[in-house]
Amino acid sequence: MSVLLVGPREGSAGEAEEFVAVRPRLMALALRVLGDPGEAQDVVQEAWLRWRREDRSGVVNAPAFLATTTTRLAINVAQSARKRRETAAGPWLPEPVDRGDDPAVTVERHDALDGAVRLMLQKMTAAERAAYLLRKAFDYPYQRIAEILGVSGDSARQLVRRAHEGLGSDRQRPVDEAEHRLLVRVVLAAARTGNLAELERLLGP
Repeated sequence: MSVLLVGPREGSAGEAEEFVAVRPRLMALALRVLGDPGEAQDVVQEAWLRWRREDRSGVVNAPAFLATTTTRLAINVAQSARKRRETAAGPWLPEPVDRGDDPAVTVERHDALDGAVRLMLQKMTAAERAAYLLRKAFDYPYQRIAEILGVSGDSARQLVRRAHEGLGSDRQRPVDEAEHRLLVRVVLAAARTGNLAELERLLGP
């Protein structure tokens, strides 16, 4: 993948050559932290933008500087992603059911998921909802989401982002009650059994 030269000024040939020379190493570092090629590419691109803005007169070892910058960016993205999942997903996200749970707790979890699914039906398109559920509830990698939905990896990322933004919108789609009950049942079954085949069939195109 070529380095994108974007921003208020074009990068000099020298700074681009220095970056391209270490880019495979930077990609490997970001991928090791994030485990997702798309997110790793985003981090490497951000490292390039920072490299262009940096006053390199004080940089003694360019590869070491870029490796440190990329690693820090990747760690920040990983931490931010965890916080977003915890904040956006909240306690409604399905978890394997403990058979020793108090029945009241089980009912409470079901009610929370029931409300969350209704909210997603109101606020998201079918594709956004599918991508969001697979990513946030079951931690699917973007590439696998793309395969299930028949879209590109970038489109899968955009769907998740739009779904997240939609939660805070005024959008209010009508909810089909049969679709609502089916989605709740399938999500709960996937969480309880770990068998995601039915969920993938339901969310796929």
